[in-house]
Amino acid sequence: MSISNSVIARDGVPATPRRKAAALSKRQRKIRSALVAYSFIAPNFIGFAVFTLGPILFAFALAFMHWDGSNAITFAGLDNFWRLFDDKAFVAAFWNTIIYTVASVPATLLCALGLAVLLNQRIAGRNFFRTAMFFPYVASLVAVAVVWNMIFNPEMGPVNMILYTLGLDPKNMPGWAADRHWAMVTVILFGIWKNMGYYMVIYLAGLQGINSELYEAADLDGANSWQKFIHVTVPQLGPTTFFVTVMLTIQSFKVFDQIFMITQGGPGTSTLVLVYHIYNEAFISWDLGYSSMISLVLFFLVLAVTIFQFRRQREDEA
Repeated sequence: MSISNSVIARDGVPATPRRKAAALSKRQRKIRSALVAYSFIAPNFIGFAVFTLGPILFAFALAFMHWDGSNAITFAGLDNFWRLFDDKAFVAAFWNTIIYTVASVPATLLCALGLAVLLNQRIAGRNFFRTAMFFPYVASLVAVAVVWNMIFNPEMGPVNMILYTLGLDPKNMPGWAADRHWAMVTVILFGIWKNMGYYMVIYLAGLQGINSELYEAADLDGANSWQKFIHVTVPQLGPTTFFVTVMLTIQSFKVFDQIFMITQGGPGTSTLVLVYHIYNEAFISWDLGYSSMISLVLFFLVLAVTIFQFRRQREDEA
């Protein structure tokens, strides 16, 4: 039905030509406004579609293909999926990723919260310490990784020298990144140290948003500092903690850069994680189909954990 036939006066009589023109002009203005709005969105959406959405969809399709990047793509069906169960490196990378996430997420969260509570107090040099704690997050990863390897050097690093001074037998000194039993601990400590400053800033914003009247009421009830922290600060920081937990979990599952700079997945497969295994299969072995299947597994793993976290949050709020 045309616009002219659809425009009807209130009493049921067809509208006059003037009303028809006014309705048509109004529709044109709405279309023009929508086009202007979409024109602002279009550059970002086109970039997202070309450089993010497109590659993601292509990777999903490539997970069921065989391709080395130069020869023709051939259909593989579920071959790449069944290959996962026979790949010892994938199994090691899967469990190492879980271990890294389970260890680093709560530790980073607690360190960030503790720093935020401490640096939210009126202490001397507060701004300096805030900057110092945040600096590792924005510093060059190459630089901080080199410094970290020097600090934890098994032979001449200051950490082992301090342990030796404290009386630890040199034979029992940790090998840190050079020891398969300590390499993951080294990577986890590095991740905590590098990321806690960023989440400290988020917690600081949450702390400054808490109503001071709640603390005044707690003082009147005779609550001490620990009781105020448990019964006032922690509940009020619930949404912030949920956000930090989700972001930290996703970041931990995607860890790659610090593994690449410190251990390269070694010694052996002791620090091999899923993203580094994807890198090895895609750009070292050039098995792009199999690496895409590992990416698909990682995608659904992160998705499942995130959905679980959101459901738990809703249950807690209910």
